[in-house]
Amino acid sequence: MRLLFLLLLVITSCTNPPYRGRDVQGADEFVMDSYRIREGKFCVLQMEGKEFSCLNEELLEEYKDVIHEDDVLQIAIFHPSRSDLSAAVQQISQTMGFRVMNGKINLPDLDPVYVKGLGLDEARDEIQKHYRDQIKDIEVFIVFKDRIERKVELAGLVHVPSIPVDGRLRLFEALSIARVPTNANLFKSYVLRCNELLPVDLYKLVKEGDMSQNIVMRGGDRVYIADPSASTLMVLGEVKNERVVDVPDGFMTLRKALAEAGGMLPSGDRSYIQVIRGNILHPKIYTLHWEHVVRLPNDSMLLIPGDIVYVAARPISEWNRFVNDILPTLIAFDLISNGLKSVSVSVP
Repeated sequence: MRLLFLLLLVITSCTNPPYRGRDVQGADEFVMDSYRIREGKFCVLQMEGKEFSCLNEELLEEYKDVIHEDDVLQIAIFHPSRSDLSAAVQQISQTMGFRVMNGKINLPDLDPVYVKGLGLDEARDEIQKHYRDQIKDIEVFIVFKDRIERKVELAGLVHVPSIPVDGRLRLFEALSIARVPTNANLFKSYVLRCNELLPVDLYKLVKEGDMSQNIVMRGGDRVYIADPSASTLMVLGEVKNERVVDVPDGFMTLRKALAEAGGMLPSGDRSYIQVIRGNILHPKIYTLHWEHVVRLPNDSMLLIPGDIVYVAARPISEWNRFVNDILPTLIAFDLISNGLKSVSVSVP
């Protein structure tokens, strides 16, 4: 698909007005955009011209969930002298759990207890009351073990494919249970509810501990955790190793990107380190000096997925000529990296 686009690019370059390399932005504009990038995923999407809605605070509110038919409960019991009963309940909980059948569950040494329609706290009190009719000072603990419909489905880089909800389970806890790897691409990961994307910034939640993103999960929610290579940028030109660089966090410092490519070659023009952002037919180009790279703070020199860092022996002056020069490199990278997934070379 991307190879087809690049071929179309050659054809359409004859009908689109050329983009002149002199129409570029300087370091000031790059720094201002970098601070916008630091605000998070949705500021980056806004810079890309994509619409999004704000996170509704109602998504953070817990709700009462009740036990339904065929739900499976995990129950634990504590009593100072009835270790036999505690062990029997624990054994059942760990193997198959206590399934709700005809609205009831069956526990050792107890008549069936009706729990359908009760919340977990209410079910715990009901079971505890029945046990205490026979055994004083018994304590009961209860959680959902499995549910038919009321659970979160997880896909991608996760070890646990589904987690039952209880009206209190939050996104951060669900990701912890699913054992999401530390190198996951949180920028490209997402949460779906009723087939619509929720405006949740998983990077801010997991890496920065921003609990304003920690929504309460509902049955039917789907979470996808993306591979590290799901978003990338490219470093080309007078560098030691031209390459595609993974951007799993949704941003990367310019200094790190150049380091990933092995640094600049002596033949590179240190006065013209150019960052190409957005549509390749009419991009936004920033021209930076090496002094900016080494002296400005890291978080003021940020790249985003799709950026192309180009270190030339001479500055870009004629855009069509530049595109023709780097087209073979773009095609080669496309074939090697299976599409580059997120490099922003899109038709307007």
